[in-house]
Parts: sequence; C-alpha cells; structure tokens
Amino acid sequence: MYTESIEMVEVAPRDGLQNEKTMISTADKIALVERAIAAGARRIEVTSFVNPKAVPQMADAEAVCAGLPRRDDVTYIGLVMNARGAARAIETGRIDQLGAVSVATDTFAKANQGQTSDGSVAAASEIIAMARQAGKTGQVTIAAAFGCPFEGEVSEDRVVAMAVALAQANPVEIGLADTIGVANPAHVATLVGKVRAAVPAIPVRVHFHNTRGTGLANVWAAIGAGAVTVDAAIGGLGGCPFAPGAAGNVSTEDVVYMLERAGVGTGLDLAALVEANHWLGSVMDRTLPGMVAKAPPFPRPAQA
Repeated sequence: MYTESIEMVEVAPRDGLQNEKTMISTADKIALVERAIAAGARRIEVTSFVNPKAVPQMADAEAVCAGLPRRDDVTYIGLVMNARGAARAIETGRIDQLGAVSVATDTFAKANQGQTSDGSVAAASEIIAMARQAGKTGQVTIAAAFGCPFEGEVSEDRVVAMAVALAQANPVEIGLADTIGVANPAHVATLVGKVRAAVPAIPVRVHFHNTRGTGLANVWAAIGAGAVTVDAAIGGLGGCPFAPGAAGNVSTEDVVYMLERAGVGTGLDLAALVEANHWLGSVMDRTLPGMVAKAPPFPRPAQA
C-alpha cells in the first residue's frame, strides 16, 4: 500500500521563520540551509520574495540567496506571489524553482495576496510560465485546501477544479496545503485521491500544519493516497501572517522518524536533524515544538 520512499521539502528557512517576531539574521538563515543540506535535504524552500512591509522576516531574500552554498544536487525554491516577486527571484540567479500559491477561497486570497481565488490561479499560472521562460521550474500550492480561517469548510470540488485549471500551466507538481491545521486523515485521503484522479500526470505534494495535533496522521494518510512529496520544517516551526491561529508545520524530525521506522525512506539523517533542531532552538532562544528532538534516541545507539 505504501511507497518505499518519498521526497521531502525542507521549508523551515521560509515557512518556518516567516511569522517569527524575533528577527533572524541572514547568516543564521544561511546556516539553517547548510544544516538542512548536511542532514540530506535536497529540496529547500529558502526564502520568499514578498513585500517586506507585509513579511519583514523575509526582507533579506536577495542576501540569503547570495549566501547559499553552490550545490548542483540541491534545488533551491523561492516562494513568490506575483510576477514582480517572480522577477526578483529569477534575478538572483540562485533560485532553481519558483513556488506559486493559489488560495481556495476569496476571503483568504484577498488577505494573503490581494486578489480573488480565481485571480490567484491566473497569477500562479503566469509565475509558472515565467519560470519556464527563465529556464527554471515552477510548482504551485493550493493554500487552505482543507479549510479556511475566514470561510470555514472548503469544497473538495473547488480544490479539484483549481488543480485542473493549474495543470494547464504544466507545473512540476501541485501541492495541497492545510494552512491552518484543520485536516483529518479521512479528508486528506479523499482529497489527495480526487486530485490525483483529476490530474494524473502531475505529482501531488502535501503541506500540513500541526495546529490541532493531526499533522503526522495526515502525512501518513496522504502518502497512502499517493502523495509523493511532503513539506516539513526543522523543529516544527511555522505559521502564516495572514491566517489567524495558524501554528507550526509538521516537524521534519517527527516525519522522518515516523516514516523511516515504518520502512518508508526519506533520504534524511535523523540524528543530524535533531542536532539542527537543538541549534535552531538556541537561535530562537526557546524549545521548538517538534517532539522527537525532545525524546531519547530510539533505538538506542549501540554501546561501544
């Protein structure tokens, strides 16, 4: 029933940090990327190219890109909301993949990026085209796919219709995001299955927040339904400035522990991730939400 391996996208440098009140230095953001690479991450969302007045934590996007390690085996992703952001990302010369966002409801789309839901689909399609023209790749995430902080329940048919429309732009994948952490495993399995059936040629990625404690269960359900890529953040940091009550992403360490123990390969080094968690906690001056890094190692390392 389950695949032997899945791909993971490390999102701590962008989604993990974007809503933090304590400003993180550019050097520490680059160090976080370096630690993620050392732990085996090969797709990393490194920053977002958005209005710095709206998201001050991401004001140093160009500086972060300038300091990224030069690695042919790592895909650096930049989140962009519009053509201007896409142009900024491309101009750095360091972003390999543009990540666009479409939002499943009008109210959240207007709060998040100042446009309607349909407008966000059109904008994402333009971003994907710009990426391709620049010799890059483009992917898209459907935000609030499982529920909206303003409008409540979101129709599965609406999300599927958005996926079909976005597929016309030929993104490398379509992500389904539980932006405010309201999804449950049954809903996840159903929606992932419907999107896969509607756009079978395009891989499905999933993005879960653990706001209500269902994040890991939702990851497991998504993989069972055929999702091939999972977003996660070292330490379980994360939140959205425009989504009231949104809490942290699923923790990379927790996802890796669950999957590797279940025989699903991730390509990531759990010990290195736990070390990165502790380091990031020292930078943030607090214990991070991820659970595995708080627990003793299991199984215990062999005694010398």
